[in-house]
Amino acid sequence: MDKTFKYKEQHAVVLKCSSEKEQKEIFEKLKKMGFKHLKLVSV
Repeated sequence: MDKTFKYKEQHAVVLKCSSEKEQKEIFEKLKKMGFKHLKLVSV
């Protein structure tokens, strides 16, 4: 087992949406703006 931990600093922005519809609209808008590393999360 490799016990070497390789840390890579990352930064993110979290946006709370009021609905699944709004989430999809914002996601699509950000994609069109050129953002490449987008992830959808629902909890």
